[in-house]
Amino acid sequence: MQHIGSMLSSHPRAGADDTDARARTVAALHACAQACTSCADACLAEDDVASLTRCIRTDLDCADVCAATARLLSRLTETDGNLVRAQLEACVVACRTCAEECEGHADHMEHCRLCAEMCRACERECMEVMRALSA
Repeated sequence: MQHIGSMLSSHPRAGADDTDARARTVAALHACAQACTSCADACLAEDDVASLTRCIRTDLDCADVCAATARLLSRLTETDGNLVRAQLEACVVACRTCAEECEGHADHMEHCRLCAEMCRACERECMEVMRALSA
């Protein structure tokens, strides 16, 4: 996260108020995207993969939304606040949906338990940065 914060802080249009929140959120988004991608792959390796179709789909959707959100939050030039807020809201929904699905498998699949935890953490970070950006 330190590198992300340094990059954001070095931007000519960086705002001192939200740089730390953005950096934490971008790091959480990258971590969540990676966890969801790994979880989807692990689900594909399970014996009863057909029963995990929804889990795989929500993992991949969440990974894609998190990656796109991280890219938008990393761009500070001519930021469209409405677009960023809408993307963060979509990310909260994707993380919540994925976490709920993975929590349904968490008692017998460690990768789902870990993914659900990461999704919940990312959901919280997205909500926090939305508050910081609205202030």
